[in-house]
Amino acid sequence: MASFTTSPSLVGKKKVLFIMGATGSGKTKLSISLAMQFPSEIINSDKIQVYKGLDIITNKVSESQRSGIPHHLLAIIDDPDYDFTIDDFCNHVLHALDIIVQNGHLPIIVGGSNTYLTALLEDPDVAFRSKYDCCFIWVDVSLPVLFPYLDKRVDEMVDAGVVDEIREAFVAGADCSRGIRRAIGVPELGEFFLLEKEIDDEAQKEKILQHAIMKTKENTHKLAERQLSKIRNMNHDFKMFIIDSTQVFEAVLNGVNYEQLYEEIVFKPCMEIVKQFLEETTDVNKTHLEMVNKP
Repeated sequence: MASFTTSPSLVGKKKVLFIMGATGSGKTKLSISLAMQFPSEIINSDKIQVYKGLDIITNKVSESQRSGIPHHLLAIIDDPDYDFTIDDFCNHVLHALDIIVQNGHLPIIVGGSNTYLTALLEDPDVAFRSKYDCCFIWVDVSLPVLFPYLDKRVDEMVDAGVVDEIREAFVAGADCSRGIRRAIGVPELGEFFLLEKEIDDEAQKEKILQHAIMKTKENTHKLAERQLSKIRNMNHDFKMFIIDSTQVFEAVLNGVNYEQLYEEIVFKPCMEIVKQFLEETTDVNKTHLEMVNKP
């Protein structure tokens, strides 16, 4: 594991790494891979993953997948209806940052709630950019390739038992516009649960279930599109390093080994970005690495 120290010219301004990207683009895998190379701790910035429960549909990283890396803001809220606000997020992140910095580790903020991230970065009361030296890595995947991968992921969730997971937590009449029930898949399958009790024909039940799964896939596509739109807007202000992982996802979809490809076009360039970021005496995002950043 590599080590790092704060550059003398940045004493008092601690470094923070952000991993950006649409849902399913590999942010979690990259954050853990990087954290295993540098002394790091990860802060979740997915507003749905802060809640306990529904681990399959919210795609939480399991304990075994974390490789011993400390994770913050992950499954910390018990009440499924609690409204986890932007203010809550900012306060929790700042508290986690204090802990991580005290531990002498690099904070890696990763997740897809870009509205929350924008508030954290731009809130004048937080004054985040004046306190922290930031590096942004955007893992990008072409949508025509990402969409079928997201469909595949939903199918894998179904195989893993997501229908029963949501059924056990289903409450008729519950507000799906707040709390963990905002998770894509919960309202879509909720409609199925209401209808299945009224239908005896198994073929008709299966048809309604498949429709709910299709709606889950469609809404996941829409989420990815919204996320990318926000990231593009953020990129104008924060100048991200863009890592194109499309070829890796094409390999996954084609069922061929992708690990070597991932190593070459995603992991190694990101390692170089982080290494330079930790050695830089100025904001690394102001001195782009042309070898990996795209205009």
